[in-house]
Amino acid sequence: MTAPGISKKRLLAVCGKGGTGKTALTAMMTRVLLDSSNSGKLLLIDADPAMGLPNALGLKVKRTMGQVREEIIKTARGSDKEKKAKLASMLDYMVMEALYETDSFSLLAMGRTETQGCFCPVNNLLRDAIETLSSNFDTIVIDGEAGVEQINRQVMRRVDTLIIVSDATSRGVQTAALVKKMVRDDKVIQCEKIGLIFNRVRGNQELLKQAAQEIGLDVFGYVPQDENIASYDLVGKSILELPVTSPGLAAIRHIVTDHILK
Repeated sequence: MTAPGISKKRLLAVCGKGGTGKTALTAMMTRVLLDSSNSGKLLLIDADPAMGLPNALGLKVKRTMGQVREEIIKTARGSDKEKKAKLASMLDYMVMEALYETDSFSLLAMGRTETQGCFCPVNNLLRDAIETLSSNFDTIVIDGEAGVEQINRQVMRRVDTLIIVSDATSRGVQTAALVKKMVRDDKVIQCEKIGLIFNRVRGNQELLKQAAQEIGLDVFGYVPQDENIASYDLVGKSILELPVTSPGLAAIRHIVTDHILK
């Protein structure tokens, strides 16, 4: 059920080439959403095994969905039918146990998985459990790996808005074009809207806009190089504590207002 005053539920995913600063950008987006009266109950899903989002937010996660997955696989391999049935009945509880809750938002970290090989039934169980959990939130933001396969495979079957983050390099734009192809042509995930954010920009916005037009992507905005973010990252300070005058935060605020909360 959508909270009073919230027009609709929103499911957002952030992806892009490694090293573009997408996790810091996701953390800034979190700050802007928390400041908004129109985002409602907020869930963050860290789908990147590197688990950078908790660090960017100054959080220490004790349990991940990867650990839940390992427990399921271990039990399925070596337990009798009664224990397997009990495990299945506890799945929702195990997911809730992995949910990190603060006063203003909740976070679910996917984490790493140690067991190799294809475990599609397990992944499908976890994805169904996450989708059930997500129904209790108004806005969901997924910080993913490069590409969108993991979102489709382990987290969500569809998103409302896919945000591709690129730096001001040809390789970043090429990765954005590949992600767009995966979504629009290969249909690895259902998605209503796709947009590109250029991060750590130092001028040349017209050239970047032209590059985006050539690959057929709308530009949601340009986030300037922000020394505040670099210094916070260096000392491990939460991005949520960025000063309101931070240029990167100001740019994200415009992007969220114009493209996310409209």
